[in-house]
Amino acid sequence: MAKREIRFFNTTGPCNPDMHYMLPPEERLVGAQLHRYISDQLYWVLHAPRQTGKTTFLQSWAREINSSGKEVACYVSVETCQGVSEPEKAMPTICSAIQAWAKRYDLPVPTISSEDPLFFLGNILSNWSALVASKPLIVLFDEVDVLEGETMISFLRQLRDGFAGRGVGKFPISIVLVGMRDLKDYITKSKDGIAPNPGSPFNIKEDSAVLSNFHKADVAKLFAQRTAENGQQITQEALDYVYEQSQGQPWIVNSLLGRATLRILEQTSTETVTLDHVQEARLQMVLARETHLDALAYRLEDPRIRLVIESMLAGESDPTLAQSEAFRLTLDLGLVSIVNGTPQVSNPIYREILAREMTYGPQLAIPAPAWEWQKSDGTLDMDRLLREFQKFWQRHSEIWEQKSDYTEAFPHLLLMAFLQRIINGGGQIDREYAAGRGRLDLAVEFNKQFYIIEVKIIHYYDSPDTVREEGLEQIRAYRDKIAPLASAYLVIFDRRPKAQQLPWNERIKWEEEEGVTVLGC
Repeated sequence: MAKREIRFFNTTGPCNPDMHYMLPPEERLVGAQLHRYISDQLYWVLHAPRQTGKTTFLQSWAREINSSGKEVACYVSVETCQGVSEPEKAMPTICSAIQAWAKRYDLPVPTISSEDPLFFLGNILSNWSALVASKPLIVLFDEVDVLEGETMISFLRQLRDGFAGRGVGKFPISIVLVGMRDLKDYITKSKDGIAPNPGSPFNIKEDSAVLSNFHKADVAKLFAQRTAENGQQITQEALDYVYEQSQGQPWIVNSLLGRATLRILEQTSTETVTLDHVQEARLQMVLARETHLDALAYRLEDPRIRLVIESMLAGESDPTLAQSEAFRLTLDLGLVSIVNGTPQVSNPIYREILAREMTYGPQLAIPAPAWEWQKSDGTLDMDRLLREFQKFWQRHSEIWEQKSDYTEAFPHLLLMAFLQRIINGGGQIDREYAAGRGRLDLAVEFNKQFYIIEVKIIHYYDSPDTVREEGLEQIRAYRDKIAPLASAYLVIFDRRPKAQQLPWNERIKWEEEEGVTVLGC
């Protein structure tokens, strides 16, 4: 394929250097020794979240190996086996994928001599090695995470059985298995939650490597390729914003830069990309709910993931969180990360998408406002909006909570749904939440004006006065960081047992304290 005169930022499928701006993915490998895996004939595992460049790496590495002429490297995706738990059905499908790859790249097509489907994989790999016997065979298995149950166990056992006799003309000298999670997690799942022991079906792996996100300098290097091709520049402020919003997640980086250069500006434009362009790209991306983001939101249907995200949204301190299988799953999926020892959602875009998904139902159920929520100058009347929310909370919270999938974070979600219902399309809400923070911080931007909101909870073990004083200190610090001149609102929900709660006429409060409006709910 001829190289395009002007390439573009890719968000759909593997990157091709002839069509797309891309950085060498092998530079982001952590814990891998590529040349050693071949020279020492080793099997290994690569795991990373979706849309981080695993397939791009595999195909790039296969091209590099094959270009040397010393080995034969073959990429095989087993994605077609998704949902097939019976190995006698899955193995022929995997073998068909191997044969299709061989045909596509004019390699000798391996055959199967075994009559037992449970031995098809080992048999075809042996045959393939013999067909290319002048060179060692290296196989890169992608999407291994779709295999499940007995199919996964059979797959691993056949590779292990061939490992001892591997060699030129006998069996692949090196194999990499690639998916979202480390292999031990899939073995555990396949064995109904029982952790693998030393005799597990794949105790022959050398390493479990990961593929990291972009570093901040990588984002600049990626855009520099476009500058070199058509002269278009980007401001440092815009680059900083791309990294801050993405935290280097490759799909988000490419999506923000792609939208800014292909939709907001023309593909051939040489106009400098500014912060305004990238911010508009972010808004478009969030509202469009592109496949990658939609898939993340879909993950909230898993009660394990929902529990972790809810805990973070509520800012709870849970000493058992990091030890749970649910938390490890969210880490492997790339939904959460640990920053300075604190578990939190991995980046602001994910925080936005997950919060929007959790508030979508309540948002649709909240009626359109029949009251004026904008001032005559077009700015948001936040005082009026929050007073109306207090009424809404008093009238509906108890009934709505009974129908909610969330308990601890219900006040946070209902307030966000109420705000989103009003400003949707005309502004944005930046959210900060993480495990152990003890609060939710919101920065609402509407018509170039900022409003700072902090949510605090009074639990049965809390002193209301202590929660209030702590909240005042925190919101002032947050306002100073985000927008020092913004209006600030501290919203305190009394979530103590009914026996401890004040009656509604005393709980609903509106007070001013040194530049901060304090609301009781």
